[in-house]
Amino acid sequence: MLRIGSTLRASRRLLNRQLHFQCPIIAGDSAIAGIAPVRNRRFIPFNYSSSFGNISSASFFSTLSSNSSIFNAPNTERAEENDSVEPNLSVAGDAGVALSEVERVAPRLSDGILDAYLAIELALDSVVKIFTVSSSPNYFLPWQNKSQRETTGSGFVIPGKRILTNAHVVADHTFVLVRKHGSPTKYRATVQAVGHECDLAILVVESEEFWEGMNSLELGDVPFLQEAVSVVGYPQGGDNISVTKGVVSRVEPTQYVHGASQLLAIQIDAAINPGNSGGPAIMGDKVAGVAFQNLSGAENIGYIIPVPVINHFIAGVEERGEYAGFCSLGLSCQPTENAQIREYFQMQSKMTGVLVSRINPLSDACRVLKKDDIILSFDGVPIASDGTVPFRNRERISFDHLVSMKKPNETAELKVLRNGEVHDFKITLHPLQPLVPVHQFDKLPSYFIFAGLVFIPLTQPFLHEYGEEWYNTSPRRLCERALRELPKKPGEQFIILSQVLMDDINAGYERLAELQVKKVNGVEVLNLKHLRQLVEDGNQKNVRFDLDDERVIVLNYESARIATSRILKRHRIPHAMSIDLTDEQNAAELQSACST
Repeated sequence: MLRIGSTLRASRRLLNRQLHFQCPIIAGDSAIAGIAPVRNRRFIPFNYSSSFGNISSASFFSTLSSNSSIFNAPNTERAEENDSVEPNLSVAGDAGVALSEVERVAPRLSDGILDAYLAIELALDSVVKIFTVSSSPNYFLPWQNKSQRETTGSGFVIPGKRILTNAHVVADHTFVLVRKHGSPTKYRATVQAVGHECDLAILVVESEEFWEGMNSLELGDVPFLQEAVSVVGYPQGGDNISVTKGVVSRVEPTQYVHGASQLLAIQIDAAINPGNSGGPAIMGDKVAGVAFQNLSGAENIGYIIPVPVINHFIAGVEERGEYAGFCSLGLSCQPTENAQIREYFQMQSKMTGVLVSRINPLSDACRVLKKDDIILSFDGVPIASDGTVPFRNRERISFDHLVSMKKPNETAELKVLRNGEVHDFKITLHPLQPLVPVHQFDKLPSYFIFAGLVFIPLTQPFLHEYGEEWYNTSPRRLCERALRELPKKPGEQFIILSQVLMDDINAGYERLAELQVKKVNGVEVLNLKHLRQLVEDGNQKNVRFDLDDERVIVLNYESARIATSRILKRHRIPHAMSIDLTDEQNAAELQSACST
């Protein structure tokens, strides 16, 4: 009988170093189940992936037991003195161990170390390293980009000769390469689809040589609490593949940092470091999720994207050819846990639900729901007074998860309490965009320059240019509106005067920067394209801009038009507007001019 003692605990510490996969060690001079023999109470850690490459389990065991040179490695650590050794085990240098012996010992490795080994064996022909060159826009100077930067991440092959990874790995990309395990060659990859809200992306590689020997991984189910998972990828600290092992700590909707969205996520205690992003979290022989973020300031708290979110993203891409987004009710709700508020809204003792406090005017819910309605259930699932619904074995999560798993244009059934009466409503769900976009990845910012006045739609990336403490350092009024205001009309944008490029024609207006533009020549501005049309109408001698705080800018149209060319040349700006504002007939011409 094998006795697992302090040597096994030491091997666990080796695994937790996370630099590379370390083979497990068991006390005794045995070469069973991928375990290095112990001589004179020593054990030898070694890097499986770099020492043996991509080999099968059987050949790995036979190579280990027959290669005596491995056991003379100088890199050794002394086991604790109270570690016991089984005297009847085979000694190093024997011809090998039968595979049946491996099968006899494997069930005893109940702590999950064998799972970590099997995870890397499964992932060697599936997990790839991704090299990305990206260049983000400069939102203070929207006609130019920032300097390019190089980053790395992980990904894995899914059915259909596709690679799944994180959206933030390829965000604002200009060039993407992938490299499979054991190969020195990097292959060009293209981004087929990106979902920034769910932080997922699909890559494709045209080279047939790349797909030789590659295997796809299957998606599994949402793991239960305390189930073991192994995260495979290429984190910082080395160039070879890495495996870290952990267990599931909780499953609940979590803030996705990249897309600033609230979706289901799995918390694990395995470390997820830069470079791990996009790698699979394997449970058994299937993928339980995709590694994507960790908790800042905490140790060994990482998060993976669960299979339901992955399936929702992939299904949307396959059905529509592009990412469709996640649905929203467009509601802001309040719990009804207080007894007085329940009595005020005529809720019976057994009734539970949430109070509707705000409705997005562009949502379908605005058509049927009213402020102060009580939502009792969603698609027949009762909503508790704290806004949660049942989930698996005595777990509860926010009912927003049920909403987010709906496909665009699907119908949901709501049971609503209004003025003491229960009503049944049907609402069509679809993705909703905020008035001020949270992110603007993979697209150029919009701008329009007239007489040195730079007009842009307000976005959170623009506010982020004020630094890490942007909430405190950016203009307070703009920041509050970016986080709270809702659109009232389709296509509406929050237009601001971002800066003034100084010239004689705009002298005295420089202090009006960072104010909202409300009207042009008395007409309310809907979006930036509408503002450009109002300015270039040319029917009036002067152009008047009405700003926030009742401020006014007046310019002579002809003088301003001439000054615009002069100012553009002085500041080396290629064009007075972004390409998305141009008419269709000259869009191709402008695209060619900008490229040149």
